[in-house]
Formats: sequence, structure tokens, C-alpha cells
Amino acid sequence: METPRLPALFIGHGSPMNTLEHNLYTRAWRSIGQALVRPKSILAISAHWYVPGLAVTAMETPQTIHDFGGFPQSLFEYQYPAPGSPALALRVQELLKPLDVAMDHSWGLDHGTWSVLAHLFPQADIPVVQLSIDRTQPNSFQYELGQRLSPLRDEGVLIVGSGNVVHNLAAIKWDASALPHDWARRFEQQVKDRLLRHDHAALIDYLQLDREARLAVPTPEHYLPLLAIIGTQYKEEALSFPVEGISMGSLSMLALSVGF
Repeated sequence: METPRLPALFIGHGSPMNTLEHNLYTRAWRSIGQALVRPKSILAISAHWYVPGLAVTAMETPQTIHDFGGFPQSLFEYQYPAPGSPALALRVQELLKPLDVAMDHSWGLDHGTWSVLAHLFPQADIPVVQLSIDRTQPNSFQYELGQRLSPLRDEGVLIVGSGNVVHNLAAIKWDASALPHDWARRFEQQVKDRLLRHDHAALIDYLQLDREARLAVPTPEHYLPLLAIIGTQYKEEALSFPVEGISMGSLSMLALSVGF
């Protein structure tokens, strides 16, 4: 039986507390997970593994990394005990040759990955591998990685990018009912418009999208997983936005589904 082509997802993960909360966003993530064909394994690209160089987790049992501070103890106690997949790590390494991709045995799954997978696949029974973001490379590099990884979608692998299209912690509004900043709403809309036009060049050069783009994306790590996901998109392939909204004024919760 032929393996169906799986979609690729970008999820705006927002606060780590979404792991434990039941809200508009996490309910939508659960709905996405229930609608998906069950993948054989998952390749996650998280904003929170932003390092010099490429690496892929290659251990049998990746640890749950609590890479944050100032949250309730219940969040530090949360575990996402999904198995790893050395075989998928080797396949990623093969697809990215001749690039140097380290086989990592020290990282694990960070909250950019498990806060989302806690709702997409709450049983934590699907093997998960993380691929780092190489902070020494230009934006186009991340997009090209997505292009080279796209064959995985035909091999039963769900590729999930986790970040936020707009991510400015300094501009957060702690009032839950607060409206989004104008620049946050405007930048998110520019991104959506370019996605619908398949204008990937504009998305790669994202600082040209808006005069206040540096407020929306003060540092690149939360935006870059989006470029990997659109890099996996085949010509004329459909996309959708299964989750929308801006949380706390300056965190875009936009989710993108390619091919679903």
C-alpha cells in the first residue's frame, strides 16, 4: 500500500503554558492531530534549538527539556516521553548531504516541540526527531533545507515547524483581552498574503514586508521554522490557516498547513 503524502505544519506555539491549558489554540491543535493521517515519525524544527551548526537528535529516548524559567512547577514536571528515531536522524543526514549534520545525543525535545505535540499527539507514542536551526546561515538556507527535506513527506514523516510569525516578548500585553499591536496585525497579514500568493522570495526577505518588521521579528529564530515548512511545499499545493489570532498583543498564533 502506497504511503500517502503527509502535510507539513507550522504552528505558532506561544507561551509554554499552552502545554497545560485548554484554550482556543490548544483545542485547534487537538483537532488538527485528530484529522491527520497518523505519521510513522515526526521531524520537528523548533525556534528553541537555535545554535551555530546543524544537528539532529539521534538518541533512542530523547529527554524532555524545560528550557525556560519563571513558570509554575507543574510545567517543569511535565514530560513528553516520545521515543526518538536514529533511523530518521540518519535519513535527514542523508538528505542534507554534503552539509555537515551532527548526530546529537545531548539535546532532546524542547518546549517548542513538546508544547505543541502535547496536543497534536497526546499519547507521545510517535517517534520524534528534532533538527536544529543554524544561526550562522542566511534566511534562504532554512528555506532550502525545507526543499531538501520534502521527500520525507512521502515517507510517512510529518514535518512540524514551531515558532511564531510575530514574536516580541518586550511588547507583550498581560491583559488577556488586549488588542494586538497594529504592527503585529499588519505584519501577520503581510505574511498571510505572501503565503497565499506563493511569494516565497518575499517571505525569505521578511524585513522588507513592513516598515515595522523589526518590531514583529526582533530576532529571527521564531520566524525561521516557517521558511523550512514553506520550503517543503510542492508547486500548486494547497495551504490553509487552521489557527489564527494574536495572543497578548505581540505573539502570533498563526498556524499554516501545507497540503492539508
